[in-house]
Amino acid sequence: MNKTMKALYNAAVVLAAAVAAMGIGALVFAAVGADVIKAYGVILTEPLKDLIGITEIAVRAVPLTLIALGIAIAFRSGTLNIGAEGQMMVGILASSAAAIAFPDLPKILLVPLALLAGAAGGAVWGAAAGILKARLGVNEILSTVMLNYIAAQFYTFLLRGPMMDPEELVTGSGTPQSVRIPRAAWLDRLIPGTRLHAGVYLALALAVLVFLFLWRTSAGFRMRAAGAEAKAARYAGIRVERYVVAAMLLSGAFAGIAGAVEILGVHRRAIEGVSGGYGFTGIVVSLFGGLHPAGIVPASLFFGLLLLGADMTQRLADVPANMVLVLQGAIILAIVSARQFMNNPYVQDRLGRRIARLFGRPAAIPAALSAEACPDPSDSPDPCLADEPDAAASVDAPSIDNPEERR
Repeated sequence: MNKTMKALYNAAVVLAAAVAAMGIGALVFAAVGADVIKAYGVILTEPLKDLIGITEIAVRAVPLTLIALGIAIAFRSGTLNIGAEGQMMVGILASSAAAIAFPDLPKILLVPLALLAGAAGGAVWGAAAGILKARLGVNEILSTVMLNYIAAQFYTFLLRGPMMDPEELVTGSGTPQSVRIPRAAWLDRLIPGTRLHAGVYLALALAVLVFLFLWRTSAGFRMRAAGAEAKAARYAGIRVERYVVAAMLLSGAFAGIAGAVEILGVHRRAIEGVSGGYGFTGIVVSLFGGLHPAGIVPASLFFGLLLLGADMTQRLADVPANMVLVLQGAIILAIVSARQFMNNPYVQDRLGRRIARLFGRPAAIPAALSAEACPDPSDSPDPCLADEPDAAASVDAPSIDNPEERR
């Protein structure tokens, strides 16, 4: 299968997966008694009808992009970071504390300080899971999920105690939130009357940097090599454990930056529920984007559309807003299934042969399917041998069915 045919094949698989995901969502909508066409119409078109809706999509896409970039770094390094939610919370706390502690600093210093503090908080939380895996062999899925719970409780404790706004104690309302951060730490709004902020530029810049780091530097190559095959990487002299810790540190830092950007650009104070499930949605975005920055940015916009559209369905189509979680689950299943088809050389070869047969062209065995990759034809029919001409006939070998020729 040549490059053109492979690209068409991958596109067809992705399209089929998307249709399957939408079909699963339609069944769920129908099960709750919703109008399927109306629900999808609201989700996919209603946010695009005015400037406010379009900018809100971008506002939601910014933290999703940042978290998904960090998830991609971890996944490419062979580590499954499920702890972005907790890392984002720690980043929010660190960023808010830094901004509140230095209210008199000029904007040119306070904004970078708050962002770096958020990155540092998330990096520490992510590196903890990386060290546990590298040094003690603790499964990173277990450690990151447990660290999410610890971060959530720590976050709630601080907002209801040491970091609570004193005004809430005076009025007696007791709302768990910090004081408003200084105006010098706010990210500038790009369009008056909207919440679109300068964090968009930061997200795009970091997407470019992640691409350059992973695919244009030796450190990025070693990190991807360690994730692709740890034993081979060790044999080549790569210190896999070091890159596991580095990957989790970077992944946590990106989640922490996402938290800092959300506070500095949107809410301007730490509040409960500010993460909004971005840490878990970012995993879906990263997978949907193919673990590559070029795919993550548009995938973030698409999921921003889904999140905003899901909020609108509650009042416009009588569909619970959490139904978008069903769509996310269906998309995950579709992505995993699609990747299995896209990475299976035997399926690709069989499809290539059938297409070649339709157009009357001979199909060559691809280089990926060597003789060692093909099983013994005596055991079972194999697609890599099924359509090949008889080798004996091609060299005029004696027929095994004719005793005279055998002698």
